[in-house]
Parts: sequence; C-alpha cells; structure tokens
Amino acid sequence: MTHSLILASASSTRKNLLANAGLTFEAEAADVDERLLEQGMPGEDRSPSAVAMHLAMAKARSVSARYPGATVIGCDQTMSLGSSLFHKAADKMAAKATLSTLRGKSHHLNSAVCLVRDSEVMWSHVSVAAMRMRPFSDQFLESYLDRNGEKVLGSVGCYQLEGEGIQLFEAIDGDYFTILGLPLLPLLEELRKLGINHA
Repeated sequence: MTHSLILASASSTRKNLLANAGLTFEAEAADVDERLLEQGMPGEDRSPSAVAMHLAMAKARSVSARYPGATVIGCDQTMSLGSSLFHKAADKMAAKATLSTLRGKSHHLNSAVCLVRDSEVMWSHVSVAAMRMRPFSDQFLESYLDRNGEKVLGSVGCYQLEGEGIQLFEAIDGDYFTILGLPLLPLLEELRKLGINHA
C-alpha cells in the first residue's frame, strides 16, 4: 500500500536534501511553539537529544493530524555545549556572545528525525555531530559578524558550514547530513524498509 510522504518542515535545506535523494514528497510547516514545548518537558528529560526528539515528534504529529494515512517526517536539531542548550541569536550582540562562548571548545549538534502515521510514532533516530571551534581572535569575530550580517541569525550556532562559517572550525566529527539537521542515511534506510523509498 502506498502512503503519501510529507516533510513537516519549511526548511529549504531539508527539502533540498530529500529532493536530491530522489524522494517524492510534500512539505508543510508544523504549527507548534518550540520554546513552549521545550519548557513543558520535565527537567530530568531535557537532555539535548531528548529535546530535539520531543520537538521532531511534536512537529510530525501536528502535520499528521491533518493528513490521515500519510507518512510524516518530523525533524529538529538542538545545539549544546555540555548540558546547556542554545537557541538562535536575536541580534548581533547575542550572536557575538554565542560565538565567544563556543570558541576553542567542542559543541554538539543533535539532530532528531522520526516517522509518524496517524499521530503514532513508527520510527525515530538521533544523530550527533561534534563541532570544535578554533580559538579565533576578537578581531576575526568582529569582522566575521560584520561580513555575514543577518545570516548569522538564521542558525542556532551563528554559522553556515557551506559558507564562511567553516572558517570558525578546526575539527568536525560527524555526518554532514546530521550537521545540516536531517540524518538522511538512517531515514532513507527506514523508508526503504517501509516500501516508501524505492531506491
């Protein structure tokens, strides 16, 4: 039996990853308040990976409720330094504070993905990438922020690896797709098992 496939995200990066992999799908943003959902989680369950999965499932269920019988892909990513979670910077000053905190240290990108049908979770997975920033100078940080402007506010780490953000790093340990926010290889494998991905 063939089920329609829906990505519960408006992310152009995630849409491109699925399209480039040859999948046929629709995309629809989930109507959820991420910060409210995060705050509603019990404190002991609020590990970076657990938060990412909680949000991924909430997004998938939100879209699934509107499309009976469809298989919905939910995904979310958190960024953590130790047990501390980060959120997108509101302005240049906040971006500077984030990057100052991260420099010279390893932080983690925790990418969760799940499949939901009729509001029931069929499968879930979390992948983690370790990202070590080099100890760049204050002068470099200021010039980086000036050159990249509003772009740094578009991601939680204030960088895009496919752009100048790569200059912030000295080592990366993790899957490229995990870094982009969608653990693509395990997702494709599960879709093949379900008969949705015919590759």
